[in-house]
Amino acid sequence: MTPDARAAVRRLALARAISLTGGAASFAALNVAIYERTHSPGGVAASLLLTWGTGGIAGIFAGSLGDRFDRKRLMVVSDLAGAAVFGVMAFVDDPGWLIGWAFLSALVESPFLAASAAAIPNLVDDEHLGWANGLVALGANAGIVVGPLVGGVLVALAGPGLVFGLNAVSFVGSAALVWSVTSPFSGRRDDASEHVGVWAGFRFLSRDRVLRALALAWIPLMFGQGMTLVADVPLVELFGAGGTGYGILISCWGLGSILGTLSGRYLKGRTEPLAFAAGACVVAVTAVLTGLSPWFGGVLGAIFLMGVGDGTQVVAQQGIVQRRTPDAVRSRVAAGYESVAHLSLAVSFALAGPVVAALGPRGTYVLGGVVGLLAIPAVIPALESRRAASVPPAYSADETETTASTS
Repeated sequence: MTPDARAAVRRLALARAISLTGGAASFAALNVAIYERTHSPGGVAASLLLTWGTGGIAGIFAGSLGDRFDRKRLMVVSDLAGAAVFGVMAFVDDPGWLIGWAFLSALVESPFLAASAAAIPNLVDDEHLGWANGLVALGANAGIVVGPLVGGVLVALAGPGLVFGLNAVSFVGSAALVWSVTSPFSGRRDDASEHVGVWAGFRFLSRDRVLRALALAWIPLMFGQGMTLVADVPLVELFGAGGTGYGILISCWGLGSILGTLSGRYLKGRTEPLAFAAGACVVAVTAVLTGLSPWFGGVLGAIFLMGVGDGTQVVAQQGIVQRRTPDAVRSRVAAGYESVAHLSLAVSFALAGPVVAALGPRGTYVLGGVVGLLAIPAVIPALESRRAASVPPAYSADETETTASTS
């Protein structure tokens, strides 16, 4: 791997670390602010629904932008638009308006993730793909560790407005780092005529046996995690830990994710399906353990292990998708996965308010973990694919289906 390639990935990882530090701090500040002003899990659920859910729908169209336009420019524009929205949120107090501006932030941020995921295989060779994915995920999860701690403390001292303002600055810093990368974010798209339309990404992944299995596995996994997200603030309040405790809880998850992504840096094509299945299983089991723990320390330990599993399965999933997808449709396929995840979360958010009210935060965590375990049988076709070599990215979707079905 060339020094330029290493530098490009490191700058992209640093950009994600800076942006996610501000984003995670704002996430914590928004949920704490909404819960304190509405005193209702339904308010938190509505906030999550209009942010994560919006990302699922917007991602379908945002992926097309990443396959049509220059990905670096698109990522910079997305970051700057996010900075503008959070700059406005710094001066908003009403919970309804806060949720509305958070909804807009999800819209403008949606092109970034799909474009960045699609760009990585153009920055490094196939052998170093796991290293690159792990490093970028490491940067993102480092931000998740630091962000909630900063957000929790600043919300307690100065309110959420300062947190939103600092997040706007972090987006500007991320945009500057992305712009400084000189390596191309897009590759040759000679086969672009084979992958026409907004739905090309969904068509591609639906025809590929392994990619289809991963998408199906993500539905129960994300649905279960969505319910636990809504239960987080009430769970922390149950133990009397307040906004600082909520920040610590998210940071424990982020610290575990860092360890998970570090292990993911050594994954290869044949080991990625097993790592995905193992990570998904850990996420589901630790959700159950979180709900059963009578001590807040036990909750933090289980959340930490959940982060380890999540970090591992995310890096493995990205590697599988990138290896099996040509550049011309890669952003739309990545957006397809993001949409599956976000829409699954959106449905769970819509249901989670009544579930938390009925079962309490502990019962909701147990239910979320049980639902997440349904991902294990769904991912079996991906595990079977380990007997075959990785599919070259230049293959079309029909060729991929034929190759995968023989494994």
